[in-house]
Amino acid sequence: MSEQQPNLPDRQGDAHASAPEAAAAPEDSGMGSVPVDQGRPLLELLKIAGPSVATMSSYTLMQFVDTFMVKQIGPEPEYVAAQGNGGIIAWMFVALALGTNTVINSFVSQNLGAGTPQRGSAYAWNGMWLALVYYVGIIVPAAILAPYLVPDVHSPRMQELEIGYAKILLFGAILTIASRSIHHYFYGLHRPGVVLLAAVVGNLTNVLVNAVLIFGEDGMPMPESAIGRAIFAPIGGFAQWIAGGLGIGAMELNGAAIGTVVGGFVELLIPMALFLSPRFAREFGTRAAWRPDKAIMRDIFKVGWPGGMMMLNELICWGLLMAWLVPSGAQAMALAEGAGPDEVEHAGTIANTAGWIALRYMHLSFMPTVGISIGAQAMVGKAMGMGRPDLAHARAMLALKLALGYMGACAVLFVVLRSDLIRVFINSDTPPADIDAIVRVGSLVMIAAAVFQLFDAIAIILSGALRGAGDTVWPGVATIILSWTCIVGVGLLLIDLAPGLGSMGPWIGAAGYIVALGIVLGVRYRLGAWRRMSLVHPEPAQGS
Repeated sequence: MSEQQPNLPDRQGDAHASAPEAAAAPEDSGMGSVPVDQGRPLLELLKIAGPSVATMSSYTLMQFVDTFMVKQIGPEPEYVAAQGNGGIIAWMFVALALGTNTVINSFVSQNLGAGTPQRGSAYAWNGMWLALVYYVGIIVPAAILAPYLVPDVHSPRMQELEIGYAKILLFGAILTIASRSIHHYFYGLHRPGVVLLAAVVGNLTNVLVNAVLIFGEDGMPMPESAIGRAIFAPIGGFAQWIAGGLGIGAMELNGAAIGTVVGGFVELLIPMALFLSPRFAREFGTRAAWRPDKAIMRDIFKVGWPGGMMMLNELICWGLLMAWLVPSGAQAMALAEGAGPDEVEHAGTIANTAGWIALRYMHLSFMPTVGISIGAQAMVGKAMGMGRPDLAHARAMLALKLALGYMGACAVLFVVLRSDLIRVFINSDTPPADIDAIVRVGSLVMIAAAVFQLFDAIAIILSGALRGAGDTVWPGVATIILSWTCIVGVGLLLIDLAPGLGSMGPWIGAAGYIVALGIVLGVRYRLGAWRRMSLVHPEPAQGS
């Protein structure tokens, strides 16, 4: 595949001229662009990225609360591990559609910068039409085949939990894909507050439904800590009252999955209500653009499929890491030490649980950075629509500085507080030997995560900036090559050649992947091919 992405086709399939580099162009390039205040770039970035960061942080908080509730089900470590494994199985099938539709942000923002924001509405609608096709053709069959998707290295009980959790998420995935598609429309329109409101209300709904369905009329066991009781006592009491009134029994892990689906439905309803409102219909033609348009779908897929493949590939590789390589590494170490069959199986469960707990904290680090990246994508897209790659570069570098500062601080906390952070997600009734083992393994994973934090910041921000300009193919190919080489290849090699590393062998491979990806995307961005790209279709000639 060529390193230089070609110019994108217009609606008729003919090549159009790329945006000028225009380093010395005036603020208004004559393309009907929206003026940008260059005197306050940080304020502009915070205005766009702030709500996006808050949205991603709310998702992270929801994951924390979800996992905290799940660990209250019982002392067995299988619940936390099964939630993580079942979730990543479901997300592997959702990822292609989600990743592809992220370019709705780029199309909408570039048309906003070019002074043609009305064109963005059709991209939102057609993203949702693509989501429906993808759901019927791929996700529903995956839900039916879920029992065949779980690794046989897990215990029968964990497999049962994983299958139930994954099936519910898959059947409800149409809501997730549709909501993310409309979210990217509002990101591209530089109105991220709409997405923030939807995410917060959706997440609160998820927490309440979780509390009702996971524990039923028996009620949620209260945490031992005073802070935990203060947070969960009001929610737990209200949820128990609802469950008792409706006669709902404890659904355990399946209840958590249903809560996620219901929260996703709320996240779709709120932005759709505004999208279809009379005001938006007048200003942006949102109601008139509902019909499926093959040319627009082709635009979305042509530009978006590399991002979709990038997300799908990463989830496959991370899924293999978490559900197969990490427990396999721990089991190889136990076998080398002469452990019996039950001890070997249990070692895999311990490593899997510890890895998922550590990954929750990695989400705390990279999800807000993803929010900054979404803002950077929208800002770069707008600047490129104005014909201002110089302005796009300045905004990308500002976003990168913020991300490096934040993730660098997270790296320090990961090392200093590693043991205490891991203990947060361990049920107090878990056997002491298991607690010690989970804390020991999880602490090592936290150190590995600290090593790659700055490189992760570079990869996340520059990936968003390149996507905002329309540069999606090259980063996608690089991601696929590096993830399979490092996460899977190095992980398997270390399990075979250095079983004494246990589950840390695969984690070393994962850390190497993120370091390499940050370096490669940094080089790609520096070479500057993105400066000559455009997603804005030319205005039709008068009288044509």
